[in-house]
Amino acid sequence: MTRARTKLGVAVCAAALMSVAGVAKAAELPPAFATLPPDIQALYVGVEETIQPSAYDNFGPVKQPWKWCHSESYQGNPWRVSVTKELERLVDLYKAKGWVSDFEMSDSNGDTGQQIAQIRAFIDKKCSIITSFAGSSTALNEVIEAAFKAGIPFVTGAGAVTSPYAINVDSNYVKFGYDVAKGVVEGIGGKGNVLRIEGIAGSPLVAQQRAGADKAFAEAPDVKVIRDVNGNWSPNVTKTVTLQVLATTPQPIAGVWTSGSESRIVAEAFKQAGRPIPVVSGSISGDALGFWKDNQDTFRFTGGALMPSWTAQTLFRVGVRVLEGQQPKLNILMIPVPAVKPDELGKWHRECMTKDAVSIFPVAPQDPMPEELMDAYFAKPAHTQLFDYAQTPDPCSK
Repeated sequence: MTRARTKLGVAVCAAALMSVAGVAKAAELPPAFATLPPDIQALYVGVEETIQPSAYDNFGPVKQPWKWCHSESYQGNPWRVSVTKELERLVDLYKAKGWVSDFEMSDSNGDTGQQIAQIRAFIDKKCSIITSFAGSSTALNEVIEAAFKAGIPFVTGAGAVTSPYAINVDSNYVKFGYDVAKGVVEGIGGKGNVLRIEGIAGSPLVAQQRAGADKAFAEAPDVKVIRDVNGNWSPNVTKTVTLQVLATTPQPIAGVWTSGSESRIVAEAFKQAGRPIPVVSGSISGDALGFWKDNQDTFRFTGGALMPSWTAQTLFRVGVRVLEGQQPKLNILMIPVPAVKPDELGKWHRECMTKDAVSIFPVAPQDPMPEELMDAYFAKPAHTQLFDYAQTPDPCSK
């Protein structure tokens, strides 16, 4: 891509985000923000109020071997399981070198109180680092501060927390929710009823994605969101709530806004109910690609690629860099989300991706956050040893 096109893309991205949430005054931004290149600054437009200076901007190197602890809030869907599997694979590379002593994971299964207790146990065990998928944006703040005071970095993935003592590896989900909703609006020709299926109630991602989606739908006066339900990013729950909506909603539904990996489940529910399959959004997955392959005349998908592979990879690489004393500049490190257009599904599909491939997720053609770009987030950057995006496991391998 030429430099001119890159700058144009940044300008378009920034303009779109400005329309989503407005821009905070430059004076309110941490001074370190000004040191980021324009293409990274554009990832924050519309969510500047969340940016804080990093609490780890003077954090020194931690002696190896490291004890890596991972706090999960929910392992009830294939996407989260795939994230954990890739995180373990990467940690194993360091274990083989003697750089990590062991990897320990906890799962609170949606119970925030239990997640807090599990994190306190990690602190007592003197973990070198705690990576986490937080079940709440605020409820963990006290225990995150306790980890910080114990000298343990706390790094979150896929949903930022508000604690100033955390390092959040995140994406602009306000923008993602907006972009996905715009895709639905365009897919239905700017007119019709939309069903919105959100994730887990209370999750940091849900509020952010809803804010973006609300804005996009408000810009389309002939589009009406007729129902809001929670599918919990779970195939079973999503199918149940979709069928319940269809049984009680006789009006035509032209589009379904959802941000998870259950677009195939939604499409099949409409088919089961004898209703036309609407435009369905979400994060692309192997089973959705398989369903598309078999139903190219009726299944229309729009969305992005919130892939578990690169989610785990960016979480791991940031964690390593913090432990090495590279000193992150900000509390949130934004990762761009690759878009998946309706006419590009053939590029993502692989032969192993059938409609039953619920645990298979495609791999983005390119790393959304290459090492050179990640360097800009750190005061003392150095590329992550042993990491090679080209070695991301083939989704079709056994």
